[in-house]
Amino acid sequence: MQSTEMNETDVNQNVVVIGASHGGVNFGFSLRQQGWQGSITLVDSDPELPYHRPPLSKKTLQSEECLSTPLKAEKAYTDSKIDLRLGVTVDAIDRENKQLTLNGGESLPYDKLVIATGCSAFIPPIPGLLSQSKYFAMRTFADVQAIQAALNESNDKEVVIIGGGYIGLESASSFVSLGAKVTVIEKQEKILSRVTSSVMSEFLSDLHVSKGIALETGKDVVEIKQVGCKQLVVCGDGSEYSSDFILVGVGVRLNTQLAINAGLVVEEGIKVNGVCQTSDPDIFAIGDCTKHYSTVYDRWIRLESVQNAVDQAKGAAQFLAKGTSPAPVVPWFWSDQYEYKLQIVGLSQGYDELVVRKEDEGQFSVWYFLGERLLCVEAVNHTKSYVLGTQIIKKGLLVDKAAISDSSVALSKELIIKQ
Repeated sequence: MQSTEMNETDVNQNVVVIGASHGGVNFGFSLRQQGWQGSITLVDSDPELPYHRPPLSKKTLQSEECLSTPLKAEKAYTDSKIDLRLGVTVDAIDRENKQLTLNGGESLPYDKLVIATGCSAFIPPIPGLLSQSKYFAMRTFADVQAIQAALNESNDKEVVIIGGGYIGLESASSFVSLGAKVTVIEKQEKILSRVTSSVMSEFLSDLHVSKGIALETGKDVVEIKQVGCKQLVVCGDGSEYSSDFILVGVGVRLNTQLAINAGLVVEEGIKVNGVCQTSDPDIFAIGDCTKHYSTVYDRWIRLESVQNAVDQAKGAAQFLAKGTSPAPVVPWFWSDQYEYKLQIVGLSQGYDELVVRKEDEGQFSVWYFLGERLLCVEAVNHTKSYVLGTQIIKKGLLVDKAAISDSSVALSKELIIKQ
């Protein structure tokens, strides 16, 4: 990886961004705010004015009008002299001539290129699934519109969700609020088994069951049958679940094919350095499609989060405009399910001990350690734990585990930090 400083002539060059979601839009505006005088073009295949993604499975799905929430007003792009080209697909990157081939054959030149293509929903090759008209993912505003239409057309409002990850669970809570009968089918024995502990998995399982969700774990979907106007979801153990439509939430595909075809280094994500440069110093990549080295966790990681996309966008913009590198950041995430807000800071993978701190009813936090080092905090309806955990992880402080687990000890830095 190369880190080349920008010189004064670079500010008069043109930057093209492929992808106008959180990463691409934040990059464009950050670059302009930091003094970039050259042209900025955002290209995206989605025809909708760029919008917030997290509300799709929550507020957007639940709203009667089903309106997207724009990241920026349309006028803001004009005012910032950002050329927004929507409904346009990039077919190829020509690194030698520094130009893109767009659908329809048009060429678009660049001096600096940013790839912010994110992920697409992975649709598993389940027999009978692709031949059904009523299966959906939860990735775009168009997906939500189609899901709402299917729900409104349904008399029984039976929904089967394949996959018990965060998207599936958030969608399940929204469907319940809309009066649907929901079944969640998860292949693993526990929901979220790859990303959290048994403590959090069991809490969320009990929560969803208490809200009327039929939670079926340890089951592999092997076939989808059409029975009249219903879809019958068949599992390997012979169990069957009726649905008016199916939501698929089993994972994602990285949108890295453009980078692969262009000869960039891609290893479970487009590999980037600390300022988001790829193996080509004139091409940057940000967001879910990237893999970067975390100095906080001393390993290569790939993150699917708005926070990471925005942080990388701002860091790459800072480097392009100023030639300086951004400070390391600690990953954070969140999930809203029913009346509960789960806030996560850090990465729990590799922990060897966890400490649970219970606050008032419906409030608790899980603290993940590797030896004496705090790796991650998951806080349910308790922002204070999340904020304090962020400070500790960012500064590499050591804490008193006994004080954390004792709810009679006030949760403050002065009381839990080891001197």
